[in-house]
Amino acid sequence: MGVSERLAELGIILPDVVPPVASYVPAVRTGNLVMTSGQLPMSDGALASTGKVGEGVDLVPPADAAGLARLCALNAVAAAASLMGGVDNLTRVVKVVGFVASDRTFTGQPAVINGASNLLQEIFGDAGVHARSAVGVAALPLDAPVEVEVTFEVA
Repeated sequence: MGVSERLAELGIILPDVVPPVASYVPAVRTGNLVMTSGQLPMSDGALASTGKVGEGVDLVPPADAAGLARLCALNAVAAAASLMGGVDNLTRVVKVVGFVASDRTFTGQPAVINGASNLLQEIFGDAGVHARSAVGVAALPLDAPVEVEVTFEVA
């Protein structure tokens, strides 16, 4: 089953590619790899949420942040697919790097970035199993709670 068929089976529609918010492009190909720029949890041209991740008042709950990481990963798939002329030209997920804008006491970054990893494995199956880093940071662009970049192998 091709990736586009799997997306249809899952009922997932790729979003439009998120326009850059600074001086970069959404994705670049070198050899048989496509690397995406860091993707924010943008939906319909706006951030889906802002703030730091953690437990407590005025913080983004970790479960919500995992959903935002999923959205980031979907935006990364869209960026890479756009560059490659379609999602079926993405043959493997190689590496995911996830950044979590964390409250100073929050240490659950891996669980947050699982939102991205799990989506990629749903879409790509065994070819979606990847290497990964999950990093806590003080702040992200536009006060986003999460940012995800993905490296894909391509046909």
